[in-house]
Amino acid sequence: MKTRKTIVALFTLAVLVASNLNGQNKRRSVTKQDYPTTYHTAKVSGLDIFYREAGPKDAPTLLLLHGYPTSSHMFRNLMEDLSSKYHLIAPDYPGYGRSSQPPMSEFEYSFDNFAEIIDELLVQLKVDRYSLYLMDYGAPVGYRIFEKHPERVDAFIVQNGNAYDEGLVDFWIPLKKYWNEYTVENGKALEGFHQIDGLKWQYLHGVQDSTKISPDNWNVDLQHLTRPENNDIQLAMFYDYRTNVDRYPGWQKLFREYQVPTLIVWGKNDYIFPPAGAHPYKRDLKNVEIHLLNTGHFALEEKGDEIANYIDNFLKKNKIQ
Repeated sequence: MKTRKTIVALFTLAVLVASNLNGQNKRRSVTKQDYPTTYHTAKVSGLDIFYREAGPKDAPTLLLLHGYPTSSHMFRNLMEDLSSKYHLIAPDYPGYGRSSQPPMSEFEYSFDNFAEIIDELLVQLKVDRYSLYLMDYGAPVGYRIFEKHPERVDAFIVQNGNAYDEGLVDFWIPLKKYWNEYTVENGKALEGFHQIDGLKWQYLHGVQDSTKISPDNWNVDLQHLTRPENNDIQLAMFYDYRTNVDRYPGWQKLFREYQVPTLIVWGKNDYIFPPAGAHPYKRDLKNVEIHLLNTGHFALEEKGDEIANYIDNFLKKNKIQ
């Protein structure tokens, strides 16, 4: 009788252990199996705008806005890391990634127009509340959207994205010269940043282990950068960047007024946007958390897991769930 009871008890224990392991396996696989990244193209203002999407649509939305000279490809890993808890949308701007590249004679490449197109995409997707992930060019695009709809923004996640004069130092000297003297010669001096050596430098400068940075990054970027006329598009965006600096005081005023919870996850070795641009956010925002990471410009490539954890913890803490 005791032997039979022992066998039954052991069988019950085995069933419970197996059930628990299955539950753990399900939790571990929920991100990739239940919420895979999907790929879409929407017609916006007559253009084909490509975007990646992941996560449950009834979860809080994170709008991921890429920088120069890349595309939504930069968010591929972050989307997998966060898709079990958040709804993520990562679009490509016109002329970048897999979005249309209309001729410059038919479309003005500017931060104003990029923001209008992304805003219209959100309308089409029926997304009216979101947190903004702002990286490099994503900052001026996202802050323009914030200007238009400040009440819709739940949080800022700022990764090497500038809104203060202190952040425009050595790297910006030749760009400021271009803004002040808009000549072919001054533009020519900037073209190297989006050619192969300049791309590699942007991805590798300041990282701890260059062997962990996939060369697929700059190869993917080159697919749009080598399109006919794309070099001129990049120079047009360089020149238009001066309009962002003029808007800094207005954005800072909105920061003070709306006090959006802000997480700053900044590659502290970035030569383009050094941490001098991260600290001033504390002047205008009360709920701001800053993490300076030991990596470079494209911090997600080396510190992606760390950044994903900071995002999840910050949004939980601020009850954005």
